[in-house]
Amino acid sequence: MVKKLSILNKLRSSNLRPTKQRVEIAKFLFEREKTFHFTIESLAKSMAKKTSKEFALATIYNTVEAFKKAGHLSEVHLKGKNNRTYFDTNISNHHHFYDNETSELIDISENQIKFEKIPNAPNGKKIANVEVIINLKD
Repeated sequence: MVKKLSILNKLRSSNLRPTKQRVEIAKFLFEREKTFHFTIESLAKSMAKKTSKEFALATIYNTVEAFKKAGHLSEVHLKGKNNRTYFDTNISNHHHFYDNETSELIDISENQIKFEKIPNAPNGKKIANVEVIINLKD
């Protein structure tokens, strides 16, 4: 009952009505032991495989965007030849490895990277977060 309440609270705090599909998406994202990294497309494929149901990409996209805006997901932009956007269920400050061969994003704890010097933010601005993405290859 506690997990179900938590899922409903996440939906409501994201200004989403708890429809069957949104509840299934929320459960798929948040009822897991480990951090989950995904793109909208990979989430759609994974959910279709697990539930044997098709979810409209628009429904998935809108639900994920609402969760992101409410602070339940973080967004990771990868630049380069792949130019992908991943979403992450781990919303704490942390860093990532990105495996170019498998397209996998792997968490690195914030305390595993030490910064010697960070430039000052431009006048009138504050640094909100520093994120390191280390690209891997075979």
